[in-house]
Amino acid sequence: MRHAAIEFRSERYFRVDGKKPADAWDKIAGIYRCGDGRWVRLHTNFPHHRDGVLALLACDYDKAAVQQALLKWRAQEFEEAAAQAGLVVTAKRSFEEWDQHPQGIAVGALPVFSIERIGDAPPQPLTAAQRPLGGVRVLDLTRVIAGPVCGRTLAAHGADVLLVTAPHLPAIEPLVIDTGRGKLSCRIDLRDPVGQSTLRALLRDTDVFVQGYRPGALQSLGFGPEEVAQLHPGIVYVSLSAYGHVGPWAGRRGFDSLVQTASGFNAAEAQAEGTDQPRPLPAQAIDHAAGYLMSFGAIAALARRCTEGGSWHTRVSLAQTGKWLRQLGRIKDGLSSDETSFDDVQDLLEERDSGFGRLTAVRHAAQLSETPARWERPSMPLGAHLAAWPE
Repeated sequence: MRHAAIEFRSERYFRVDGKKPADAWDKIAGIYRCGDGRWVRLHTNFPHHRDGVLALLACDYDKAAVQQALLKWRAQEFEEAAAQAGLVVTAKRSFEEWDQHPQGIAVGALPVFSIERIGDAPPQPLTAAQRPLGGVRVLDLTRVIAGPVCGRTLAAHGADVLLVTAPHLPAIEPLVIDTGRGKLSCRIDLRDPVGQSTLRALLRDTDVFVQGYRPGALQSLGFGPEEVAQLHPGIVYVSLSAYGHVGPWAGRRGFDSLVQTASGFNAAEAQAEGTDQPRPLPAQAIDHAAGYLMSFGAIAALARRCTEGGSWHTRVSLAQTGKWLRQLGRIKDGLSSDETSFDDVQDLLEERDSGFGRLTAVRHAAQLSETPARWERPSMPLGAHLAAWPE
């Protein structure tokens, strides 16, 4: 349990050539009080999200200027205006407020994740291999934490995982380093017909297709779940969204920190501390849990494909994952726990060369006696490999 908890904070504990990575958070990201006394959280780590927020607020790229501008807004009105502009902002709510919100009600009716048969195909047993997922090929079209943790987990059990990104898509390098272990990495521009053709060619030999794009984005390019199932009957398609596939917020972008704020976690942590200012969980717990649920859903769907055949669609969302985490209960006086430092986790670290330097990082927490979890490929810079499966 300790190892799993530490891996939920894996991005805090890796080092490259003995050095701690630079802070990945943008200087204006974070919590602000609005004119109605309520709070909003801004996520501005990607340049287009940052620039959009500054344009909406009509202010300078400065934390004090952002705070002054937000005093002219009501929190939930700014949340809605930002969403309409395609930005990532949420207002702070309590658990009770989220439960009464239309999206909270929609999420409350969903299971923690779902697996749906979306097409017919004959049973496809996995080939004999030395590791549980040996021979399984996974296309990983995700960024940040949740989706990349899914791919990293599947790679830990022997899958060939090919990360697909593009030059125009922003990335957060520290997270690429931590979640890139075990993966190949290529660049394909899906806005280009040649790139789309390349992806279709890869799909012919793919078992699992994992994507975390904005809802509807891949469908518009011809790579939605039904389209991919037609291209390759027997595919396992895994979708990650922020708020689920039903409800008024189904199409909204989001990140772990924003879902924590919107769905009551930040308010609950603040209450536990005896303050009004929103307080985050001590880990990006929603992201990491969602990543493991994605990998679990992918493996469960592969198992069904082995015996039943068919093409399958696994859906996971940050909001559904948050609802599940909330149901696990709370630790009494949890805020009195000591912070776990890098020195405290030395027994859980592994070290190897990578495309970034000598990488020290938390090894995978899963324990299997006959097929130990491990990453055979080092973390590499984005686009370090060809857009092709290994021989």
